[in-house]
Amino acid sequence: MKTLIFATNNSNKVTEVRSILGEKFKIISLAEAGINIDIPEPYDTLEENACEKARVINSITRGNCFAEDTGLETDALNGEPGVKSARYAGEGRSFEKNIDKLLTRLKDLENRKAQFKTVICVILNGEQTVFEGICKGTIIKERRGNSGFGYDPVFIPEGSDKTFAEMTLAEKNIFSHRKKAIEKLTTFLKI
Repeated sequence: MKTLIFATNNSNKVTEVRSILGEKFKIISLAEAGINIDIPEPYDTLEENACEKARVINSITRGNCFAEDTGLETDALNGEPGVKSARYAGEGRSFEKNIDKLLTRLKDLENRKAQFKTVICVILNGEQTVFEGICKGTIIKERRGNSGFGYDPVFIPEGSDKTFAEMTLAEKNIFSHRKKAIEKLTTFLKI
């Protein structure tokens, strides 16, 4: 079984990735690897941030690892919050405030189309490879559901009438942007 360090401090993302991969790979979080750092995301693209996080962890461990960066992109707001999704309302990383800001900015707009985009960067045996997953959907006007994290309470994926926050993890994985990117990673790792 291949072991990979997942360069994140977000336990929700670790749980989600493990649920997608099942027993195929051993995923180790930063905390489990004994790495207690918060890697900056200074770049203007999800890909650059994902690759930076993977490079930092690879330079520390010299081991196989991957990182991801995910953003919510809205059509009417020219892609906002995008790469700034986690800090949309400020540096505090409050998703309640982020959702409030998003709903306020979209309040009088008819176009509520959006997409979640995940970019994964894996460094395997010193080689860097990038994968992308996208889930298209709509931003609703008020929160629904208590599951998930981030913008899940206001995002309904195409093909569903539930928000991500109203879904079980198994249901969310049917549509998930992260799952689509992880499936590409899984296919690559089996080579």
